Amino acid sequence: TLGGPGQGNYAAANAYLDALAENRRSRGLAGLAVAWGLWGGGGLADSNEAIRSRMRRVPMPAMDPQLAVRALGESLDGQDPVVTVMDVDWEQLGSAPGTADVHEMPLVRDLPEIRQLAVAGARAQGAARSDGELASRLAGMARAEQDRVLTDVVRAEAAAVLGHSSVDMVQARQAFRDLGFDSLTAVELRNQMNAATGLRLPATLVFDYPTPVVLAEFLRGQLTGEQAETAPPSAAVVVAPTDEPLAIVGMACRFPGGAGSPEEFWELLSSGGDAVGGFPTDRGWDLEGFYDPDRESEGTSYTRSGAFLRDATEFDAGFFGISPREALAMDPQQRLLLETSWEALERAGIDPKALKGSPTGVFAGGFGSGYAIGMALTGQDGAGVEGHLMTGNSTSVLSGRISYVLGLEGPAVTVDTACSSSLVALHLAAQAVRSGECSLALAGGVTVMATPFSFVEFSRQQGLSVDGRCRAFSEDADGTGWAEGAGMLVVERLS
Repeated sequence: TLGGPGQGNYAAANAYLDALAENRRSRGLAGLAVAWGLWGGGGLADSNEAIRSRMRRVPMPAMDPQLAVRALGESLDGQDPVVTVMDVDWEQLGSAPGTADVHEMPLVRDLPEIRQLAVAGARAQGAARSDGELASRLAGMARAEQDRVLTDVVRAEAAAVLGHSSVDMVQARQAFRDLGFDSLTAVELRNQMNAATGLRLPATLVFDYPTPVVLAEFLRGQLTGEQAETAPPSAAVVVAPTDEPLAIVGMACRFPGGAGSPEEFWELLSSGGDAVGGFPTDRGWDLEGFYDPDRESEGTSYTRSGAFLRDATEFDAGFFGISPREALAMDPQQRLLLETSWEALERAGIDPKALKGSPTGVFAGGFGSGYAIGMALTGQDGAGVEGHLMTGNSTSVLSGRISYVLGLEGPAVTVDTACSSSLVALHLAAQAVRSGECSLALAGGVTVMATPFSFVEFSRQQGLSVDGRCRAFSEDADGTGWAEGAGMLVVERLS
């Protein structure tokens, strides 16, 4: 009747019931449709604090149940097939953000006393807006101070919409989506920002400008007439000559044998170190029943050696703004690529956060690790992680996860061409940088064996090396050895 954001499905269903009641009464049959406002004393509105907080901000207070029941009795005795029963604070409705024209609504326009209250509320809203008009406050400030003030305004309004008692719950660079905004609260925040700024902002505001600091920069441009700062030099996309050399300006890796950096990896190689060892003990594998020297024994491996990452189960989820529940649902390959991508950028002298919004590309080689299967086998797939399993275990998300966390807007491509995946990813990254599709590219790959599937399959094919070591081009070669690792490169035009 007065508009319910996010309740379009209810509106359609209730309109049908209104029409049904009208139709029945027109044929002399019983029929009554009551459009109810909020009831007090329990029910959905009291089911959790988020809903209670939201209802406290709307100009329709919860009705006294006794009064509502009495209204129902009067409706049953009345002649109208369709009635509306609600308690409305008309003055608050008139002053609510985004409702300055409420007094022109038919329901209000036809009721003189209510119209007067709504007009008074709308005028109060307008007066409050002019008294604290942001544009005049910003006029005498330096640009950095303008950004700080507007960021604080956005954070305060966002905290209010989400029902937080402190603005500290809303970080300036945290995505609105990660803060808990959905399409309904996004519109609410837009309305609040309309009231705070005097602007007419789009309903898609928090999706177009996904963090408080980015939104504040947009608002500064709207209020002062100045354009946003131009993108940093690294974001300028230029088509390069096809023969221009490319440079690897940063790298990071995780390899067996304790190689957690390029320097440690080089030391492992130059010293002739051996990274091959026994199967990992922290992945839920049945190590006792898994090994069988009989090459025909199904479900077993005739080798018990490989080169494994001993810290593949470790991850600092909070550093990347990922909840523990989502981190548990994530393929460890995604976790490793996040870590190595961040480190590779830092080692290139680039602040990863500074690339947000830039046309930086991500090209990652990977394969299905079987992590989701392992979770199912150990009974963890239903341990509160539903809703995160699909994005956490889709190979395609290996590259997309990096782009999303860092806010990159260049190509995001996951390549699975088996053993050549990382090389193909680097090739595609080089092409993209040269063609101008991206200004900078992260390229590399990852392999983590969450299940022993590869060992079982190659045992049946008798393609495994007995001691887990490869002897390429040697007369002693007896099969492949499986290993894990992750490596990322930062690629840029040499110029």
